[in-house]
Formats: sequence, C-alpha cells, structure tokens
Amino acid sequence: MSATTSQSVDIAIVGGGLVGASLACALAPLITRHALTVAVVEAAPLPEAAEAPWQPSFDARASAIAQGSAERFRGMGLWQAMAEQAAAIEHIHVSERGRLGVTRLTAAELGQPALGYVIPNAWMGRVLHRRLADLPLAWHCPASVEAITPAVEGYRLSLSDGCTLHAGLTVLADGGRSGLKEQLGIASDAVPYDQVALIANVEMSRPHGGIAYERFTRQGPIALLPLPGQRMALIWTHPAGRETARLALGDGDFLTELQRAFGDRAGRFRRVGSRHAYPLTLVTARETIRPGLAVLGNAAHSLHPVAGQGFNLALRGVTDLVASLERALTKGEPLGGMLALRDFEARRIVDRHQVIRFSDGLVRLFGVDSGMLSHARAAGLIGLNLLGPLRRGLARRAMGLER
Repeated sequence: MSATTSQSVDIAIVGGGLVGASLACALAPLITRHALTVAVVEAAPLPEAAEAPWQPSFDARASAIAQGSAERFRGMGLWQAMAEQAAAIEHIHVSERGRLGVTRLTAAELGQPALGYVIPNAWMGRVLHRRLADLPLAWHCPASVEAITPAVEGYRLSLSDGCTLHAGLTVLADGGRSGLKEQLGIASDAVPYDQVALIANVEMSRPHGGIAYERFTRQGPIALLPLPGQRMALIWTHPAGRETARLALGDGDFLTELQRAFGDRAGRFRRVGSRHAYPLTLVTARETIRPGLAVLGNAAHSLHPVAGQGFNLALRGVTDLVASLERALTKGEPLGGMLALRDFEARRIVDRHQVIRFSDGLVRLFGVDSGMLSHARAAGLIGLNLLGPLRRGLARRAMGLER
C-alpha cells in the first residue's frame, strides 16, 4: 500500500513476520466483533502468492513449535494447514558427549500426539498470510517506520511509503533490528554468550523416527530436529571464532567433523545444505509496555536456541496480549491504556522470567568443562530419566501446556 495521507487506527503492528502475522491472525475475532482497525507495517515484500505451488527447499529454515503452540494455532483456525508440512517430534533424547547420563521424553507417556513439531518458516508464513488476506487490514508493505513519536492517546508513526499512522496501541514485533526501541529510549540488557550457532539442514542415513536430539559437548550443544523425510535441522553451537573454519570446510569434511562431534545415535550424516552462522546473545528489553505501546517477540527477548523456546515464548505473548485487549474492550477501557497493558505484563512476567532463566541456566550448566561437574550432570540426567513425574512435569512446561 502506498499513500501520502494520515490514518488513525486502533492498533499498528510493526513487523509482519511470524510474530506480527500471528498477532494479526489472533486479533481476527476482535476485529470482527469490535470493528477494530488494524495496520501492519512490514519492511520486506509480502511472500509469494498464497495459491502458488509449494516447493520446499532442502535448505529451508524451520522452527520448533511446542504442542502448546500448536494448540494456539488450532484456536486461530490455522493448525490444519500448518500441519501439512509439519514433522512431529515424538521423542526427545538429551545426552552429554562422553558421559552415560541420558534423559528420554516421549509423547506417549504424556498422552499427547506429539511433544512438538518442526515446520518450515516459509510455510508458516504462507499459512499466516493466507489467513491475513481475508482480514480487513491496512497493509503498508514494503514500508518501514522512519520515526515514532508519542502523541495524544497513542503514537504517531511516519512511514517510508509517505503515510502517517496515529495508533491507539502500537506493537513492536520487528525483531528489534529497526532501531525503534532506541528511538523511544527503551534500553535492553545484552549478555553475549561468546558462542555462534551454525545452522544447516542435514540428510541422515536412516529415518529419524520423530526423535529430536540435544547433545551437549565440550564446545557447545548440538541439536538435531526432525524434518520431513530423512532430513533434520542442525543447530551446532561453537565458541565464537571456532565456527569460521567449519564454515570453510567442504561438505565431506564438515560431515566427518559433525559425525565425530555428535556420534552415531542418529545414524550417519549423508548430506549437508547451506551453512549459516549467528552470534548468540541473551537480550532482554528493560521495558515491554508503555502507555500506547507493547513489545513482543525478539524485540522483547532473544534467547539461546538450546531449549528451542524463543518462538513459543513469543506466541504465548501474542495470545496473552489478545486476551488482555479483549478484557479491555469488554470493560470499555482504551486498548493502549495502562490497565490493559499492565494486565498483559502480569500475564507474561512469570512465564518470561522462568523460560529465560531455564534456557540461560542450561547454557551455563553445560558450558562449564569440569570433571566433577560433568559427573554431576550425568547423574542428573540419569536421575531425571528415572523420576517419571518430574520428567513429565518439565516436559509439559517445555511443551507450553503448563506455566
């Protein structure tokens, strides 16, 4: 959409990626019942036509979706379509290289169809945007927010397409890379892990059987997530700087080193796709609400991928925000008012704190190379495997079924 006009909207969503698009879909009932006006500002062009043939790429990036997140998408009427390209995680296998301790979790013991799912990001985007095409949204795409300033009862957003939006509630779901938080003076705490995640898709010599692996090594954790067929998504954590040499290796030598580091539990590594590296830092915004403003997703918190909780945490934020807005509408309160936003923050604060503490704790616990601590970790993994109720409780929390 291109315009040189001013618009007043109830809600402006900055960022039309997975988090922003999920929020717009979750708002659909409120848009219908309360005639809300919602604008979405997205810097990247919209994805390919929703009806074009789906051509999955070997190298397509994917995300791990907890069972609780699947239920949230089901509540939005999206899960049936999402599931078409989803690989179910039926088992989780956690171990430490060179130690006997192992923890195994299964969907069957929890009475669930799966512990989670792995879905190509492009497919999730397609499903979300197919739904959004049916909603009366004001799209500004491609467009970016050039300036954001507080205004009476909300914020004024000056867009690169020439339009000015006045929003009663502005939601930052842009991943935190646009600089808008800095414009608003919202500080973030950043704790570098001095680690880099090397990400690629790999093909295995045998079917993965729906098993997701988390393998802790001296250099860092290695995660393998099931994808359709015999492919798996690899997340291999390296000390900063050590990833450079592996990125430069030929495919054969890379697979040999991966096999040596991971072992043979999943079979033989036969093929690797494009490799990408991402520095890892724990980032948490010091503020997630202000009058007329809410911060979601990676703009609010960026986690280590060791526990696969980043998008799941963000999606719970999406549904909690919608619940708080629905409450405000029922009570006749303004959407950007602090009563609604404090209700949202009260819903989020415990969950956010616990997930950040859990994922950060795993990194630090398994990142210390100590013989005595390694034995303690091994004993802990064995004990966790034997203590069924405790293991199941932790699993249900990780699945987003309990908080």
